[in-house]
Amino acid sequence: MLDCLTTSSQTRWLLSGQLTDDEPMRRISVDCSPFTVGRRADQSLSIPSPTVSGRHAEILLEDDLLRVRDLGSTNGTFVNGVRVTDDCAVHRGDLVQFAQIVFRATLEDSTPNLKTIQEDSADRALALIQFDKLMTERAVSPHFQPIVAMGTQQTFGFEILGRSKLFGLTDPAMMFKAAAVLNLEAELSRILRDEGVRVGQGIPGGQLLFFNTHPAEIEDLGVLEFSLRELRELDPHRPMVLEIHEATATQSNQMRELRSVLDELCIGLAYDDFGAGQARLVELVEVPPDYLKFDMKLVQGISSASLERQKMVERLVQMTSELGIVPLAEGIEQTADHEVCAELGFSCAQGFLYGRPQPLSRSSQAPSQCGQPAPLAGVR
Repeated sequence: MLDCLTTSSQTRWLLSGQLTDDEPMRRISVDCSPFTVGRRADQSLSIPSPTVSGRHAEILLEDDLLRVRDLGSTNGTFVNGVRVTDDCAVHRGDLVQFAQIVFRATLEDSTPNLKTIQEDSADRALALIQFDKLMTERAVSPHFQPIVAMGTQQTFGFEILGRSKLFGLTDPAMMFKAAAVLNLEAELSRILRDEGVRVGQGIPGGQLLFFNTHPAEIEDLGVLEFSLRELRELDPHRPMVLEIHEATATQSNQMRELRSVLDELCIGLAYDDFGAGQARLVELVEVPPDYLKFDMKLVQGISSASLERQKMVERLVQMTSELGIVPLAEGIEQTADHEVCAELGFSCAQGFLYGRPQPLSRSSQAPSQCGQPAPLAGVR
């Protein structure tokens, strides 16, 4: 093997990416030539992945230009998705892939803080490549946030929230942004829900699990029904609640059909983010949910809000309760807001005050901290 000669160039090439799913984004300096890449420990860049060959590829620096050459690897080297058969020039912002491990090539020059449009586009492209990995390998990490009874602050359930360790896909907003480009929002929603319930089997059996849908799923209720039946078979006795975004609640015909399926499967229904957009009180009468989750914009800062705003929220809570629906306050972060929400009549709550979303190993509470599960209000 050729010795790796340190470069004296004023321009420094970097590879930005993750060596494993469990570590944060890294910036690796290509500081010698040839710069070898492989699974072996003696490589310039050692990648601990079984898909990467022992000596996989090498990177050459030629007068501040970068070239990559595959060394007969099993699973290939790619530049912008095209397999390298001999060697290939690499430009700033290009995506360089060794088997399944992807990096973005960048330059550290005299203007390191200048983020170009080209680099923004490359980051999005890298996220899309990672999204394919997320979907095919179900590389999601379900997190669980406690839901508590307002009076005792005892946990009676958890909401499943999707997370990932992949670059550009760490939270649901980033995941669904990538999914929207590929028209895969419904498929992503199912994976997040399925993995959450599967992992959530480790939570004590009496605890409620709240899980989400995406509005795109309501367009094909047959597929959603099949997914829900699979979840019920996976955990036959688990109390479950399906959350529907409040904008979807305006689709009365679809909601009636969905409500019928949920009743058959003994799965509760919650309308999420109430007060944030299109939902009206009439939808609560036509297809009543079991839980109504008041949007945090109505709840946060309620302790210092005007008397008129407090009375408005109190009246909404009262009407909700009169319909046999459990009112739930979302986004509680301050003790003062908790106390006012209790006075306004909320039955239960969720927010950082009671616990942040955590993986199962850290989110499941000790038995002494868990209350009895709240009954599903009016499961029909």
